[in-house]
Amino acid sequence: MEATIVTILALLFLSFVALGIYATVKVAKAAKRGVDRTIDQARRTVEDTTLRAKSLGQIGVAAELAKLRLALRGSMRATQDALQAGAVEDASLRESLDLFARLSAHGRELDEDLRRMEREPDKAYVAAQLPALTERTERITGSADALRQAARDRARRFAEDDLETLSAQIDVETGALRHWTTDDRTAGGTGASQAAWYESAPGAAGPDSGQPRTGDGPQAITAPDPRATTYPWEKTARPESAG
Repeated sequence: MEATIVTILALLFLSFVALGIYATVKVAKAAKRGVDRTIDQARRTVEDTTLRAKSLGQIGVAAELAKLRLALRGSMRATQDALQAGAVEDASLRESLDLFARLSAHGRELDEDLRRMEREPDKAYVAAQLPALTERTERITGSADALRQAARDRARRFAEDDLETLSAQIDVETGALRHWTTDDRTAGGTGASQAAWYESAPGAAGPDSGQPRTGDGPQAITAPDPRATTYPWEKTARPESAG
């Protein structure tokens, strides 16, 4: 019995130790990823700042190369952020992300070529290669911009469709909440129909006249003589000559 208890306690202790090691490794990996991400962001910020300084403070091929690198990096980064954010809610953008991954390979290759051209001492050679590099940059950034804009147009279209559907549902709900207005219109229509029937039916009594209509012709404008009005429960008056 005591050996069994000791074994169970030992197993629990080993489980807690293993769990602690696993949690420590996960935290360490997460911290490493955070540090690496921070370092990458800092490196990109420094490189972007350096490229902006070169594009503004220098002239000639050095400035042109800096502008090409800035345009390439800005377009690719914006497209990546837009596609990754949209793919969270729209699974159709996964294919766009695959295409962008292939485009990114060309973008990284071009960025390396531009970086090597910055270190090239033969400026005449760099100037000769500049038109081809510019064309490659425009093709890659044009494709990246097209993907990004299409993803944004798709998200905006979905938002507009959802808003239209929501507006229609709200209109139905507000109509249901104001059900008494429909009842009033229905009641008013019924009363108008009854009044129209009383007006059009020959010989029918009006709803407010208190007396039956007689004849098919137009009625007199003056009020009828009350003495000539008879009711079914009254006896017919005798003539004065009858004694």
